[in-house]
Amino acid sequence: MTKSTAGGLTRRGLLGAFGATLVTAAPTYANAAGFLRGAGDIRRLKMYSGRTGEKIDMIYWIEGEYISESLKQINYFMRDWRTNDVTSIDPRTIDIMTAAHNLLDSDEPYMLISGYRSPKTNAMLRARSSGVAKNSRHLLGEAADLHLKSRSVNQIARAASACKAGGVGRYTSSSFVHMDCGPVRTWGS
Repeated sequence: MTKSTAGGLTRRGLLGAFGATLVTAAPTYANAAGFLRGAGDIRRLKMYSGRTGEKIDMIYWIEGEYISESLKQINYFMRDWRTNDVTSIDPRTIDIMTAAHNLLDSDEPYMLISGYRSPKTNAMLRARSSGVAKNSRHLLGEAADLHLKSRSVNQIARAASACKAGGVGRYTSSSFVHMDCGPVRTWGS
């Protein structure tokens, strides 16, 4: 049972309204969920995009439930910025990102390098680099490439790997970490 606040709003309604408000632009899956439990009953993701200039500071989960409006805003934020195509980002990936960020104990928002990729964008990137997978999890909305100025690639990758909840790739020369909700595995240096 939720307690009413002044004006007849419930705590849940008030938090939901707050969580659905896009401040700039804005994660539960097996082991990652365990790392998030200590954060209380609210999950929050902070990111910015150097490509679009957009920012997100989003509460997307309250008291055991995802906030659908928040997830929609995260989907849009993580869209393929080259084609403007949007897909549903797997909430497990968002949870892994959030759990890793919590382990890093940083208030700095992630810089999103790449979220969803359309088939057209993935093919173009594959033609330019041997490091882009033909069947990339980015195509499924299951991956994100992220950077933090205040943490090294190795620190970010160790935090993501500690979640034991998906794939973690280190791209030290490009200064980002890949996180996805696929099978647990690591690669890169």
